[in-house]
Parts: sequence; C-alpha cells; structure tokens
Amino acid sequence: MTNKVNILTETGADVQSVSEAVALRIKAWRKAQKLTLDALSNRAGVSKGMLVELEKGMANPSIAILCKVAAAMGVSVAEMVDVASKPNVHVIDEANIPVLWQGEKGGSARLLAGSRGPDMVELWRWLLQPGERFASPGHPQGTFELFHVEQGTLTLVVDGTRTTLAQGSAAVARTDAPHEYANESSEPLSFTMTVAELQR
Repeated sequence: MTNKVNILTETGADVQSVSEAVALRIKAWRKAQKLTLDALSNRAGVSKGMLVELEKGMANPSIAILCKVAAAMGVSVAEMVDVASKPNVHVIDEANIPVLWQGEKGGSARLLAGSRGPDMVELWRWLLQPGERFASPGHPQGTFELFHVEQGTLTLVVDGTRTTLAQGSAAVARTDAPHEYANESSEPLSFTMTVAELQR
C-alpha cells in the first residue's frame, strides 16, 4: 500500500484516479518542455519533494498546490485532473467528476468542468456542513469568482472583508487575495462557483 501525503480528500473521493491523472500530466508536460523538477519547482513555488511525490502518484495535493502547478504549466486545474472540455462537446459522467476537497463533517468540493489552456474557467459545486470552512491564499492577479447559493447561507471573506450570501443570491468577487468560504449557520450549505483566471 502506498503512503499518501497532504491528504485532504478521504472517503467519497477517487483519490487514486486524481493522483494518477496529475502524475501523467506533469510528467508529459515536463518532457515536452524539457524542464527539470528543479525548474518547475522554482516556477511553481512548490517544493521539489512535493513534485516528486506528485509525479509518482503518491501525493494528494491541496487545491492551492494544484493551482500553483497548473499555473506554472500554463494549463487549468481541470486539465490536470482530466475534466476539461475537449473540442465541440465533452460530456463528463457523474462518476468521473472528482472530489478535490472533503471537509471533516462531510462537506465536499467537486470540480464539475473546466476549460483547457492558460485561460482557466472552472465550474465547482461546494457542500459545507455547519461549522465547515475552506481557506485559500489567493489566486493570480485578476482572478474572479462567481457564486450562486443554492441552499443555506454562505459567509464569504475576501481580504478580511466579510459578506453574507443568503439562499438564492449570487455574487462576484475578486479572489486574487486571501479568501475563505464558510458555513457559520446550523443548516447545510450548497453553492455553485465559477472561477475565471484569464491571462492578460
């Protein structure tokens, strides 16, 4: 049995499939670019040790690490975990939609679909149980996210500013600063989110 490092997804997530997809894509990209692990490490701001584990398929990286490596490679996170759209229409069966984060109380973040290439647009579905939260250090300059609350109340904190979104409401937020999604209510929270990270 292989040891996993930095495990954030547990029961309910196809960790092995995600790890294998990420490993294959990093190896193929480095080979095509004739780039060393040291060079990719410097470009991505991720330790060489983590990249070695990723290429071996032995690491289950955080969403933040996936974002850094994808940006350094000029691809989207969706491409790395193989849920990116392909020419014309690419249907992603429910069984193939990866869970990239799972909370301690059963919450989850699923990457439903995403675009290919350096202009990254991703569609996510989040479920946060009461008391659960997810924090991000921030995305590249100019990144923004669109939110729609399906059920419950979302507390969104962006660069220290708190905003409460009620069921049925929507919002646009610049997320190139530290931000956090939280369920501070006593009811389950579900929301869809689109991330747009466009090259300037």
